[in-house]
Amino acid sequence: MVSVRSVVDRVGPTLLHALQVPDDSPAVADVVIAEPGGALTLAAGDLVLGVATTGPEDAAQLVKRSAEQGAAAVLLKPPLAAKPAVKRAAKASGIALVQVHAATSWAQLVWLLRTVLDALADESEDLDPGSGDLFRLADAVASVVDAPVTIEDTNSRVLAYSARQDLTDPARVATIMGRRIPDDVLARFRSRGVFRELSRGRQTIFVPAQRDGTLPRLIVPIRMGGELLGSMWAVVAGPVSDERAAAFADAAPVVALHLLRRRAHTDAQRRASAELLRGVLEGRANPRKAMAELDLSDEPHRVVAIEVTGGDGRDAEGLRLALLERISQGIGRRPVATELGGLLYAVVPDRPGPGGWEELRDALVGTGPSRRNGAARAAAGAPGEIGDLSASRGQADEALGLLRAEVLDERVITFDEAWTALTLRARRHCAGRVPSRRERRVVPPS
Repeated sequence: MVSVRSVVDRVGPTLLHALQVPDDSPAVADVVIAEPGGALTLAAGDLVLGVATTGPEDAAQLVKRSAEQGAAAVLLKPPLAAKPAVKRAAKASGIALVQVHAATSWAQLVWLLRTVLDALADESEDLDPGSGDLFRLADAVASVVDAPVTIEDTNSRVLAYSARQDLTDPARVATIMGRRIPDDVLARFRSRGVFRELSRGRQTIFVPAQRDGTLPRLIVPIRMGGELLGSMWAVVAGPVSDERAAAFADAAPVVALHLLRRRAHTDAQRRASAELLRGVLEGRANPRKAMAELDLSDEPHRVVAIEVTGGDGRDAEGLRLALLERISQGIGRRPVATELGGLLYAVVPDRPGPGGWEELRDALVGTGPSRRNGAARAAAGAPGEIGDLSASRGQADEALGLLRAEVLDERVITFDEAWTALTLRARRHCAGRVPSRRERRVVPPS
């Protein structure tokens, strides 16, 4: 059964926001556009797009008629979707009401919804939209602009690139080999204002050849619903005609749909992994089953408790997600992570090298406090097997308590390193007083 909620979750909050979804909503079957002035003929489970709805009364009537014919949901843009009369009609009729982002193209939404429905309808299908699709799309875009192309996310990581290499330079080679724009190349493009122009919504950006031999670039932002999802970079020989530049820009909405599908799939996987990891940390889940589903290697792991404080007014969850994104950049693999009790918990192998604790520690130490992202304190429990992760979490919490109480000056610490201070604190607590800073630095004889 394909539910309204699963469709909304898969498309993602960038485009859709469920205002009301009854528990007994019918399974979603198809997408139908409500034509202006036309007869409304629906089948059970249809998603009805109020493309030509003009006012609250018109929208409320569409909701009632859709419910009478067994539709699953009505999709409207603001401000109609949130009008009291429309919401009352949806509640009284028992039909789901979904708000569509104001800047979303109805045509793009129809294509995306049908793609999502096809994927959800086949539970045996790999729901990953497929990096292969993006690579084929990069080839198609390269043909349109007649130049080698890379598709990158907002962190300058390469998601796909075209096969043609007839026009290239060291910067493109290094970008593809490292799967992201090298820092020195990134700095040069940033100094030319490229990323500032991307954020401002320019349709195309031309960067002339540079003194170090970097060839010219034609860059197009990838946007959907007003949100910047990434960019496309074409290596060109020189200035590009208006026709070619426009054709390159016209491909961006198609790429945006693929990136949204990719992100929706990644978010769904992350939510499932986070829930399973919560079960492991709380001692509720089968450790061996969790190890397989979370793709954890058979080696000792540490649980790292991370607390984020401060920031510029964004909510705590947003700060934690932003931190996870930041510490994941440049790390061998994204840490298996979840939120629990207001903290971010990450599980990493206790080893040096890519993806290990030492690399995560370096990333956390390098993530200094800022006005926008706040400050982070982190503590890692002792290493243990998969069945010991709940104990490692408890140790991480204990060590983090020292950092919160400012017993230690560090921002990142392990349970091993904090053991002496923890022992002294426990003894002094039993004696009814808190140790002085000098006493806390005393190491008891072994």
